[in-house]
Amino acid sequence: MLRSLMSVLLALSPTLVVAAEVPPGTGLNLTLHWVGFTCVALFIVAYVLVVMEEWIHLRKSIPVLIAAALIWILIASVYAQLGDTDTVSATVRHSLLEYAELFLFLLVAMTYINTLEERGVFNALRGWLVSRGFSLRTLFWLTGILAFFISPVADNMTTALVMASVAIAVGRGYPGFVAVACINIVVAANAGGAWSPFGDITTLMVWQKGVLGAHEFLVLFLPSLLSWLIPAVLMVMSVPKATPTPLAERPVVQYGGFLIIFLFIGTIALTVSLHSFLHLPPVLGMMGGLGVLMLVSFILNRSGRGIRHGMLDQGGLGDTGHGDPHQRLNTFNQVARSEWDTLLFFYGIIMCVGGLGMLGYLSLGSQLLYGDLGPTIANVLVGVISAVIDNIPVMFAVLSMMPGMSDGQWLLVTLTAGIGGSLLSIGSAAGVAVMGAARGQYTFFGHLKWTWAIALGYAAGIALHFWLNAAYFEMFRAQLGH
Repeated sequence: MLRSLMSVLLALSPTLVVAAEVPPGTGLNLTLHWVGFTCVALFIVAYVLVVMEEWIHLRKSIPVLIAAALIWILIASVYAQLGDTDTVSATVRHSLLEYAELFLFLLVAMTYINTLEERGVFNALRGWLVSRGFSLRTLFWLTGILAFFISPVADNMTTALVMASVAIAVGRGYPGFVAVACINIVVAANAGGAWSPFGDITTLMVWQKGVLGAHEFLVLFLPSLLSWLIPAVLMVMSVPKATPTPLAERPVVQYGGFLIIFLFIGTIALTVSLHSFLHLPPVLGMMGGLGVLMLVSFILNRSGRGIRHGMLDQGGLGDTGHGDPHQRLNTFNQVARSEWDTLLFFYGIIMCVGGLGMLGYLSLGSQLLYGDLGPTIANVLVGVISAVIDNIPVMFAVLSMMPGMSDGQWLLVTLTAGIGGSLLSIGSAAGVAVMGAARGQYTFFGHLKWTWAIALGYAAGIALHFWLNAAYFEMFRAQLGH
């Protein structure tokens, strides 16, 4: 008892802590130090401001950028008093390298998506759907199916926004349909993103870290599909049996649009091949693909076919072109249109979590979750936590902990982090984005009414993963016993 009390007093006393010797290659345990408490408080305050972005209109990147700087300044000040100016610097650079790979990968993906939008590809898809005279129930299933199968290639947030725009356009006069269709789209987009290394930021981080190969994510296809189908079957009963008047849409895919689709697919194939066979970082293939996109844009402009002509749009969806309708295709403009707030938000989150890891909190969390509860319960809880806290910081924390787990458990946490965010509308980037697009129709409480159905799909997806992919689990029965 006395020894425990002395340990607590030692941790709480700044003068005693900084007088301690730092073992080479290790960090101080500051989990009970005032600096540790302060850093945790900074992170919590920053994240509360992120969650409240919709109400206070403060960009989500701002609080985490400030919190990241303050956290590392506090950590560095403790080490500086010990005369150690290298440990913190090396750790910061390690976190920066992880962010740089993620940043460049996402920047290329966003540029491709923006270029496809500029060429009118997504507008053409929307126009086709709203002009066919489908019934509301047919549109409910079509938007869900497309969201599930497009999000593995495009990101789940972009996919959800495109499909939600269809639901909003054809659902005028049917607010109940818009609400339930948006829920279905968010669930489908998140589920679709869970079985591809490119479908979600969390799967991308797991793949880039080298934990799982690109082909291994494919075994999550059926569990992901089931996690969407169950709530979809339950929700479709509430969709009115009505067929709205078709909207007059004649969108035009600009010259080169279909070529850029194949370039995007080719870039992904190149990225996977380089990573799988030559073990090169995925970002190298993506940046090479960006260079090819820029070259193709240059050729289209030189031939006079890069000009975007005006699109006829009578349905109120709006021309997806930006600026002058006769502007030449400029890839650098598409780079500039990337979601910079999101990219900077990722920087802040990665640096904040890296700082908390250096303080010792990730080791503490790893012991509590994966040591005491066991990997199965811990990974299921990760999905539930992702519904409240965005799945990106949760997954980055798990990857920073790097608990010793079988491939089956890593697939499980990838699945739960992906589909768990669908339990609440604020649990995923797709949900937050659609709330903004369908403001007043798709709401937090509207989504909450169907959380029970989404939870059934969540549980069924996990159960199917255990049944189908038992071969991926080492000591399968023992892990289930946890």
